[in-house]
Amino acid sequence: MKNVFFLSCFLFIAHSFAQKTNNNSLFKDYLEKGFKYHDNRKLDSSRYFLNKIDSLIKLHPKDSSSFYQKELLEASLFVRENKMDDAIKKLLRANHFFKEKKDSANIGLSLYKLGVANYYVNRRLKAGEYFDEVIPYKKFVSKRLLTRIHQNYGTINLEVGLLSKPKNRTLIFKAIKSYEEAIKIYKEENWLMEHALATSLLAECYNQLEDFDTALHLINKAILIARKAKNKSQEGFALIKKTTILGQKKKYKEALKTIQIAKPIFIKLKDKPTYLYSLNEEKKILFGLGKFKDASILSDTIYKVAIKNYDTRFVDKVSEMEVKYKTTEKEKEIAQQKEQLLTKELEIKNRNLYAILLVAALLILGIISFSFYKRNQLKRKQLQKEIDLKDALSTIKTQNRLQEQRLRISRDLHDNIGSQLTFIISSIDNLKYISKDASDKLKEKLSNISSFTGDTIHQLRDTIWAMNKNEVSVEDLHARVLSYVEKAKTVRPDINFKVNYSIDKNLSLTSFAGMNIFRVLQEAINNAIKYANATSIDINLNKKDNHFIAAVIDNGIGFNITKVELGNGLSNMEKRMSKIGGKVVINSNEEIGTDITLKLNIENTAYDV
Repeated sequence: MKNVFFLSCFLFIAHSFAQKTNNNSLFKDYLEKGFKYHDNRKLDSSRYFLNKIDSLIKLHPKDSSSFYQKELLEASLFVRENKMDDAIKKLLRANHFFKEKKDSANIGLSLYKLGVANYYVNRRLKAGEYFDEVIPYKKFVSKRLLTRIHQNYGTINLEVGLLSKPKNRTLIFKAIKSYEEAIKIYKEENWLMEHALATSLLAECYNQLEDFDTALHLINKAILIARKAKNKSQEGFALIKKTTILGQKKKYKEALKTIQIAKPIFIKLKDKPTYLYSLNEEKKILFGLGKFKDASILSDTIYKVAIKNYDTRFVDKVSEMEVKYKTTEKEKEIAQQKEQLLTKELEIKNRNLYAILLVAALLILGIISFSFYKRNQLKRKQLQKEIDLKDALSTIKTQNRLQEQRLRISRDLHDNIGSQLTFIISSIDNLKYISKDASDKLKEKLSNISSFTGDTIHQLRDTIWAMNKNEVSVEDLHARVLSYVEKAKTVRPDINFKVNYSIDKNLSLTSFAGMNIFRVLQEAINNAIKYANATSIDINLNKKDNHFIAAVIDNGIGFNITKVELGNGLSNMEKRMSKIGGKVVINSNEEIGTDITLKLNIENTAYDV
């Protein structure tokens, strides 16, 4: 008997669990179909599944979450039936419940539905605020819903732009961008119903911009998409928009035929807001045709009472409901904050005495530490000044000794080596004079030795010139270059030498840098004379930005840099410039000439012997 009892209990529990699981599955299926038929404006079918859901919920009255999900569907139907009071009440209650339960997906959905409801009672900016509140929950809502929100931002921009005085075209173009971005997604996902609606709204933008041909093309496209989707609601909406565009183009007869096709669709669908919209557009067309009597017969007064008068009555009530639910949320937050504040106040009172004593002790310690710090800082400053003074004196002494050493070396070079080289030249000249009967080859050798010795004397003088100074002014360098060019002219009178000088005379280089630049220029001029077969050689000295630039340019035969192996002369130029932190740039073209440019950063010339 016991076994039979336990078996009966087990079967009952299993049956209950299976039934509950089945009911949950049915609930999700009915809810999904209810929203699907609502979106397609098939309100009777949507309400049929709402009733099915209602019967399931009665079996499990404690399931609050299912109840408020059902409320979202019912509120959506109330919006379509123009029962805005009931719709927004339900949506606010549902949103409040889902926030308490932290149900992110349904918080996002309820906020979206509140945005749509507020849009239909002409609270455009409030609708936008609700859409903004959905964004933090974007991970929990569908891509379809997020795309609709993006489209709705476009609609809000469009309508606010139209209400502006004058018409705000910037907002209309923003609306166009939103619609085009939404349409791209609808195409990718093959969401035909949304695609048709977004295309109709895009057509309205171009209509407001008075681009009627583009608007008409787009609205015809929207009608075709709606028919492909077999969505009578979107087809009717597109037909209403087409009526508006035809009216703008003064095609009133075609517009009247179009609106008369659209009206019955919304009567059949029981979609009051859109039906009233169609009546208003028909009235405009009748006025355009001059049928004023027919226009007055239309329910224009009913439209105004249903929309405009309803708005003035309703807006305050909606605001009151919103404040009520927001106040409840704030009261809970305030209560929690008060409790936290009381706890903190008690902790603060207990700690105040210790804090005061600690601050006093730290203050005294800080004053003592600061006085020690200031005293030590003063001592360090005095000590540093003494060290700096000693370093400066040591540097001056070192520089003076170096300068004296340079002067001594330069005097020795001039007095000893210079006089000896002069004696050699004189002796060679005497030998040539004495050896009248000597061979031409010997005379040529003696002449070469005399010439080489003379060049050595000139180079020695240049070295002494650099050594005698800590710095070399650019003017001194210019004078040396001119002197060298004058000597070159005596050797090659057939070449036209030109020295261009456009630089501040006060600019100075270290003696080491000045000497190396002069030697590189000498080498460059010498190479041009020997190998270039040039008729003209230009030497340019100038400054650009923080760079000293010297160039030797000839119009000779040139050479191919990629094919010719650079000799010791060009290699020595690069080494010399590298030593002083500069560089050599060689550009040469066959039959055109060669340009050798020296560049040196003026701020980086701290090189000396």
